[in-house]
Amino acid sequence: MRKYFVLDTNVLLHNADSISSFSDNFVVLPMSVIEELDKFKSRSDELGRNARKVIRDLDHLRMHGRLAEGVQMENGGILKIFTEGDDIVCPGLNMKVPDNRILAVAYTLFQQGEKVIFVSKDINARLKADALGIGVMDFEKQKINFDELFSGYREQTVPGKVIDILYEKREVEADGLELLPNEFVLLLDEADPKHSALARAVNEKKLVRLNPQYDSAWQIRSRSKEQRMCLELLLDPGVQIVTLVGQAGTGKTLLALAAGLEEVLINKRYEKILVSRPIIPLGKDLGYMPGDKDEKLSHWMQPIFDNLTFLMGSGHAPKNRQDDNSLRNKVEKLLKDHVVEMEALTYIRGRSISGQFVIVDEAQNLTPHEIKTIISRAGEGTKMVLTGDPYQIDNPYLDSSSNGLTYTVERLKNLAIHGHITLKKSERSQLAGVAADYL
Repeated sequence: MRKYFVLDTNVLLHNADSISSFSDNFVVLPMSVIEELDKFKSRSDELGRNARKVIRDLDHLRMHGRLAEGVQMENGGILKIFTEGDDIVCPGLNMKVPDNRILAVAYTLFQQGEKVIFVSKDINARLKADALGIGVMDFEKQKINFDELFSGYREQTVPGKVIDILYEKREVEADGLELLPNEFVLLLDEADPKHSALARAVNEKKLVRLNPQYDSAWQIRSRSKEQRMCLELLLDPGVQIVTLVGQAGTGKTLLALAAGLEEVLINKRYEKILVSRPIIPLGKDLGYMPGDKDEKLSHWMQPIFDNLTFLMGSGHAPKNRQDDNSLRNKVEKLLKDHVVEMEALTYIRGRSISGQFVIVDEAQNLTPHEIKTIISRAGEGTKMVLTGDPYQIDNPYLDSSSNGLTYTVERLKNLAIHGHITLKKSERSQLAGVAADYL
């Protein structure tokens, strides 16, 4: 028996290809969904682009039959637009609310005896559908199990002689470990756990010692083994894309900026640092910001300025106002000389970014498709660094398992040009660590 998948608008806005994800079944789009897509189509962001693509795909299907009666898709499914009349009802729900009218379509099909599944990214909408007895599901095509996310490193107990060989020859065979590219291993002596060594996989069977040239960046040294592993990946030009996941205060953004300054100003490997982050406010939005693009961006990029100011002070906070002004002047000079460039993600689409050290901060607020769009901008000689905390997601339709950052980690973990580390310990301050652990 074929199932009827009734799609909520947010599913189409999240993934424009979602209508083709239910092979050999009916895909039903209520007319209210089409009306909501019409409201989004003029926007210049990812939601607008997805809305326009869905509308174009529907128009293409329209050429092969009447959508009201159902049109066969290439995957064997049938797409149908359901026109809900003024007399449509759903127990306990106000039919003047578009979301409720979408639910009413699912309820009507359910009452007709069809096997109905309501698909939505909106948790509250799924709760309503479940209360009505309708089957529900989140759209999970690009979803991973966050609890099993690749951490980038592991601990392994080995005979002491293996560690001795690693120290002596700087490499050792790792039979039976089935290592992933650029995965780190903390080798522990089975007889004496204090006898240990940190190594990195160059292939699935060989481990090498960490490169001593990557011990620090811009006079910043690691405070933990996770941070040391981060520096190894950030400073290695062979690793073209680095993903860093961790809670607030673990040093993700600071290390990325320090490595960028080291690579651009000292090692001369890249022309400049390009920093971007999603513009999603914490709490109630303040509305339109005054000024030109750079002045508007300065408000959203303040965390980046704070980190750069700290780095310009050689890893020390300013001691007084005069010291603070001097450090800020250094940061402004970096921007004026185009050593560091700030850019809104909106303007990255369509660009070809070559020879740059690109940092995308707060990447957990991006969808998998948005991450793909950003990475596909990379030209020759560009390195991409994605940082974020999946526990702090401000996008209402993303969670720790469906956001673009964790999706990228899982999809790229088998590639030699990718490296990943999950940082767990807060290094910002004792107070920040308490907040991360207990609140």
